[in-house]
Amino acid sequence: MTSRAETWASTMHGHTDDGTVRYAHADSWAGTGRLELVPRDAREAHESEFLAPHATRSFGAGRRRQHEEPDAFRTCFERDRDRILHASSFRRLAGKTQVFVFPEDHQRTRLTHALEVAQVAVSVSRALGLNVALTEAIALGHDCGHGPGGHASEDALSPYVDGGYDHAVWGADVALASLNLCEETLDGIRNHSWSRPAPATPEGEVVSWADRIAYVCHDFEDAVSTGLVVADSLPEEVRILCGISRGSQLKAFITGMIDAARHSGRIGMTSTMADALAAFRRFNYDNIYMRDASREQAKSVIDLLRALVEHYHAHPDHMAAAFSDGVGAPNGDDALLQAVTYVGGMTDRFACRQGLTLLQYDPERLPRGIDV
Repeated sequence: MTSRAETWASTMHGHTDDGTVRYAHADSWAGTGRLELVPRDAREAHESEFLAPHATRSFGAGRRRQHEEPDAFRTCFERDRDRILHASSFRRLAGKTQVFVFPEDHQRTRLTHALEVAQVAVSVSRALGLNVALTEAIALGHDCGHGPGGHASEDALSPYVDGGYDHAVWGADVALASLNLCEETLDGIRNHSWSRPAPATPEGEVVSWADRIAYVCHDFEDAVSTGLVVADSLPEEVRILCGISRGSQLKAFITGMIDAARHSGRIGMTSTMADALAAFRRFNYDNIYMRDASREQAKSVIDLLRALVEHYHAHPDHMAAAFSDGVGAPNGDDALLQAVTYVGGMTDRFACRQGLTLLQYDPERLPRGIDV
């Protein structure tokens, strides 16, 4: 062993003064300065007193489909946040498209997008006196229903699902169903898209805005870094009000939300900044999302995912291992719905590998990463 490895191994059991408590470092000193703990109900009382009048309060185990006992120290929404963070559907977002299939080192994935949404949403919620834990839980979970290949997966899988495949609804009702999340968390996830009904909580409404703010800004930054667009090509009103850097843009839009709440007491954005956000989003649509290469990428995703669903529907035994413990599987023996659930949960690369392995798919028909 190297000296470094020996030093690391020597820390296996930590350090102790009297054998009753162990510490991480030989010279650890940090403490709380008191022996009293802060139980959950004390923190709930603090929320009741200090959060905004319409903020969502934590209480006990929360409203869940299956009854649970409350945690001694975590609020119900903190438990939701923790469950989502450890969920396989959240972890797999690291391998799912944000804009570019097979993102390179410095491009966003669906996971980093969720983290950036959480940062924006928490910044707003904290300033407005809303429930930060609920806000973060909704933000982290909002895209867990996304399939591989970005929004094209919704077009690919919709023919197999009654009412169509909506990643927001699918995330709340299928991908995260096994976590027994609170009703407020599920509602925020289910209704974060602007085409859906309004969320039932102000925290959910904040995430709806934060999602749009985050992806508009970071998708543009990724496009600039790959050479698809140049920063100075943004509409003049966007450059004047928001600047051309992600930091200045996020600050401008977050401030626009806080100012709107200060003016009206409701969750929204000042009209001037909302118009700038709309112009920014339109620029992205015209120059990034709807460019010819993106359309070709979407077509490739749709063809592949439909071929996989048809295969697994005809050969349900090929996905038996995925549903052997029932986790994440729909109720009943509906092989088609199981196939959609299985394919929808795949990462980009796994879906492509399955196409090559199971379908002898032509590699030239697979979706490609950015090619400029």
